[in-house]
Formats: sequence, C-alpha cells, structure tokens
Amino acid sequence: MLGFVSLCVACGTGGGAGAARGKMGDIEDDGAVGGISEVPNPSPAMAKASGTPLEQLQHGHSTYMLQCGQCHAYMIPKDLFEDEWEDALPKMIKHAGLQSSDEHAVLSYVLGVKKLEGS
Repeated sequence: MLGFVSLCVACGTGGGAGAARGKMGDIEDDGAVGGISEVPNPSPAMAKASGTPLEQLQHGHSTYMLQCGQCHAYMIPKDLFEDEWEDALPKMIKHAGLQSSDEHAVLSYVLGVKKLEGS
C-alpha cells in the first residue's frame, strides 16, 4: 500500500495542489445524494457507530474536505489502517498549520467512516 506521508512530498517540492494525484486517492462524485461515497457526510448512524458526537464528526469532515486535498491526493478512509491514520495525522496537521482540535476531529471522522463501513 502506498504510504500516506509519501504522497505529501508533492507540496514540499512545489508541485502544488493535486500534484500527487493519481488513481489512488482521487475522489469522484458517484452521484450519491449528499456526498461522495468514499467520504460520506457525517450522520447520526456514524456518530452512534463510532461513539463520537455528530458535531465533532462534522468538524472533521469539513477539515478533511477543505484542507487535506490542498497538498496531495485525498486518502480515502478505508484505504488506510487505523494505526496509519494515527501516525500520519499529527504530521499532516502540523504541516498544514492546523490546530490539535482539527487533528482530533479529522481522526474521529476517518475512524467513524471506517466503523460505519466495517473496514
């Protein structure tokens, strides 16, 4: 599996947003109502499955969607193991200049997606 951090090299080399985009990590709208199937909108079902407040999941989702694709291809929640997310997110949040609350929210969101989908 291609590592999360290896994709982030693009923003450090002046490649600009989307420079690392390839087949893996591209998000395509499949016409699902209310979101993209690989990156679903937070829902009460996701909050229940993950034991995380819906508001925190919403914060994580919006941070993920607005920030993560600026330097590299979006990493789809199901494509990485939980420990890979836990290892990579602190580095990415620091690199992006975001707050620790953003890190916690994004991690809660991606793990919520994984729990909801059973991955």
